[in-house]
Amino acid sequence: MTDYYSKQTRLETDSLGSVEVPRSAYWGVHTARALENFPISRRPISVYPQFVRAFACVKQAAARANLQIGAIDEQKARLIDRACEEVKNGMLLDQFIVGVVQGGAGTSTNMNANEVITNRALELAGREKGDYAFINPNDHTNCSQSTNDTYPTAIKIAIAFSLTSLTCQIEELAKSFEAKGKEFGNILKVGRTQLQDAVPMTLGQEFRAFGVTLYEDVDRLREVERLLYEVNMGATAIGTGINASLGYKEAVIEHLRDITGIPLETAGDLIESTSDTGVFITFSGALKRCALKLSKISNDLRLLSSGPQAGIGEINLPARQAGSSIMPGKVNPVIPEAVSQVAYAVAGADVTVSMAVEAGQLQLNAFEPIIAHSLFQSMTWLEQACLTLRLNCVDGITANTDKLSETVERSVTVITALAPVIGYAEAAKLAKEALATNANIRELVVAKGLLKESELADILQPARLAGITPDTETVRAAAHVTPATEVDATSVMGEA
Repeated sequence: MTDYYSKQTRLETDSLGSVEVPRSAYWGVHTARALENFPISRRPISVYPQFVRAFACVKQAAARANLQIGAIDEQKARLIDRACEEVKNGMLLDQFIVGVVQGGAGTSTNMNANEVITNRALELAGREKGDYAFINPNDHTNCSQSTNDTYPTAIKIAIAFSLTSLTCQIEELAKSFEAKGKEFGNILKVGRTQLQDAVPMTLGQEFRAFGVTLYEDVDRLREVERLLYEVNMGATAIGTGINASLGYKEAVIEHLRDITGIPLETAGDLIESTSDTGVFITFSGALKRCALKLSKISNDLRLLSSGPQAGIGEINLPARQAGSSIMPGKVNPVIPEAVSQVAYAVAGADVTVSMAVEAGQLQLNAFEPIIAHSLFQSMTWLEQACLTLRLNCVDGITANTDKLSETVERSVTVITALAPVIGYAEAAKLAKEALATNANIRELVVAKGLLKESELADILQPARLAGITPDTETVRAAAHVTPATEVDATSVMGEA
C-alpha cells in the first residue's frame, strides 16, 4: 500500500489553494481534500472493485470518443486509454481512496479517478506525476464529461458487472436446494400452515420449493437490470451537453458498449435522466425482495432443525461452531442467523436508497454516493450470504428420518386424504377422536369398518399423500363411497 503520509511530497494546486500530496501517490489535490472532508465511513471506494472498474470503462470510452471527434490529440488519448485499461484490470486499486460516503454528488470519486488515470498516463509517457501541463485531470481525462453523467453511468455499469456474480451465487444456492429436494424426495413429513399441522408432503418438495423461489428472484433481478442500461453520458452538468463537442454523445455510447459488453443506450431526455434516479429504487426493491425471501428460507431451516430434542428436529444442520460459552454441547444455527441479518441490512439499505432518491432537487440528485454505497453493499453481502449458506449449511443438511417417520405415523393430518372417500363429516369426527385419545388414524378407520386395510394402504401411499400422483376421484370410485355433507371447518381444527 502507498504511504499516504510520506515526507516526500509534491505540491498540487486547485481553485482553493495548494496542498502537499505524497510524491508516490497517483491521486492528487482533489482527492486529498476529500480525505480531509469525508473521514466518515472509513471505507474507501476501492472496497467495491467493480465500481472502480466501471469508472475506468467510462473514462476509457470518453478518451476514445474525444479522440474520434478531435477533442483531444492522439498521444494524450492513447495514454489515457492505456491507463484506463490497467485500472480496468485491477491495477492501482489501492489509489482509489475517497470515502464511499461523500458530499458533492460523487465529484470526489470522479476526481479521484481523473487524477489516478492522469498520473498513470503521465508515468506511461515517462513524465513525473503532477505534470498536468502535459496531461490534465480536468482538461483531458475529464474532457466532455461531468461528474453528473460519469458517476451515475458508472454506478449502473458496476451494478451490471456485480449482478453477474450475485445471480451466479443465487443460482448455485438454488441448485443445492434442488439437489436436496431429490435426496429427500421420498421422505414423507407433515406440512404446516400457521405453524399448525396441515397435510402431508415430502421433505423433498419443501426443499425444491426453496430452489424455485430463488430462481424466480434471479429472473426479477435480470428484468430490472435492463432498466439500468439507459445512461446519460453526454449530458455533462445538467443534461444540456455543455462543453461536450458535437458528435461526442453518439461516439461515447458506442465505445462504452464495446468496452463493457453491455447494450447501453443514451437516454432520450438527458435533462430528465440526469435528475431522475428512480431506477435505483426499482433495483433496490428487487434486492430487498431476494434478501427477505432468503431470510424466510433461513427461518424455515432454523425452525425445521430446532431442538434437537425439544423442537421440531426434522432436519440436521451442519455443526459449524460451539454455540455457548456456558451450555456444553449446544450448537446454534449460526449460518441461517447470519443470512437473516444480511437481509435486515439490505431492507434497511432499501429505505436509505428510497430516501436519497426522493431527496434529489431540481436538475441533480446530490445523494447518489449513498445510493451507490447502499446498493453495492447489499449486492456484496447478498452474494457472500448465498455462498456461505450453500457451502456451510445447505450442502450438509441431513434428514432426521426417524423423527419424520414417527411424526407422520401419529399425525392426524392424513385424515385429509380420507375425506373424499369417507366423507368430510366422518373424517372430522375421526380427527377429533384421534386428537382426544391419541389414537392412530389408520387403526380407527379399520376398527370402525370404514375401509379395509388394503384400501387404506392404497389411499395413504406416500406419493398420493404428497400430491405427486393425485387421483382422488379414482380412489373414491373404486371404494364406491359418496362424500358426506361438509361440516363447518371450525368444528375440527381450522381449515388454514
